[in-house]
Amino acid sequence: MELSATPRALVELGDIELYDPAAYQTADQHATWRTLRQNAPVWFHDRPGATGFWCVTRHADCETVIKDHQTFSSQEGTILASVGVGDAAGGQTITLMDPPRHGTVRGPTMRALGHAVVRDRAPRIRERVRDLIAPCHDGEQDFARLMRRLPMIIAGELMGVPERYWDDIAIWAAACIAPDDPEYALASTPARTLRIAHHELFACFRELIQDRRRSPRQDLISVLISLDALDDREAPVQDWRILLNCYSFILGANTTTPHVASHTLLALVDRPDVWAQLTTDPAAVAGLVEEGVRWTSPTHHLVRRVTADTSIGGVSIPKGDWVVAWIASANRDSAVFTDPFTFDIHRSPNRHLGFGGGPHYCIGAPSSRLALSILFEELAAAYTRFDRVGPLVHLQSNWINGLVSMPVQGIPRH
Repeated sequence: MELSATPRALVELGDIELYDPAAYQTADQHATWRTLRQNAPVWFHDRPGATGFWCVTRHADCETVIKDHQTFSSQEGTILASVGVGDAAGGQTITLMDPPRHGTVRGPTMRALGHAVVRDRAPRIRERVRDLIAPCHDGEQDFARLMRRLPMIIAGELMGVPERYWDDIAIWAAACIAPDDPEYALASTPARTLRIAHHELFACFRELIQDRRRSPRQDLISVLISLDALDDREAPVQDWRILLNCYSFILGANTTTPHVASHTLLALVDRPDVWAQLTTDPAAVAGLVEEGVRWTSPTHHLVRRVTADTSIGGVSIPKGDWVVAWIASANRDSAVFTDPFTFDIHRSPNRHLGFGGGPHYCIGAPSSRLALSILFEELAAAYTRFDRVGPLVHLQSNWINGLVSMPVQGIPRH
């Protein structure tokens, strides 16, 4: 949610509800997270009739949870929907593995998504970004809807997904991320929407995997196929595991970049002085991207399960309990960030957790940074400003801080 000042009012602990996806569409949760940071930094969230979970909201505690993989495991699930039920793909995808097995997939795939590969493709990516924003010259545009394609401009090419699939994949991925949101409803219920989105994504990737088995290329799908085993004791990687990892990577791409782009432009709309800096100081774009990620906190939370009795902040947490690290709260922690509710592109250092941390630090961070940098370089070069011309519609999700609709009008320089 867009904020320009610190929320003043605290809330009653008994009134806190952080699970309901609908609550994130109608109001931001920063007053709640500020209350928890101040009064209950390690707090148990009851859920009548369902499994409760521990909330950690301070930067230091969140950093501990996401970096200490031995105590806080990713294997059983990493989002609130996993709490109490686990994830059927546990132990089979890069996001749902703990080291050392995690490293056997991360190492080879990083070479397909790393800085050098992304840098080599930068000219082509810039051309595609220019094509993406070209409709803004024609008048009012829904920037949030336009940005759905942004992650596919990079992820689609690096993964080896033909462009004819990009727009469909963006919708299917959004439906997986927020099946409760009416914008992405593919059926009459969220559960059916999720099934359809999974079916379509898996069918698409199954076709691409079969193609790469016949004709390997320099792309991520071919790298996943080439992995002989996840460790010395297991059979060769099969298509199902490759499918799950393709699904994991494509969701990762679509949960960060488009929403950071929209929220960052939204912040700039109300800050014309900052927009001016982008045209006079080329180095300002790098700071804008980092602050945009912190400000947006596209991933509200990351979930881990406790592998042994432990404690956080003096609070005992038993083995088997679920812990939710509220990244959006950590990125507003005044113990780490001076004036955390001020949008400051010169913030340094900027120790945000917007790309996670530890062994699960976002593998797509280099490509996301490049896409966002190119986007705002091109926007600043082509437009004197953007104005909002319609209401914002926020994503209905307790996981992703997204914008579904954001009508804007760009004022071209020429």
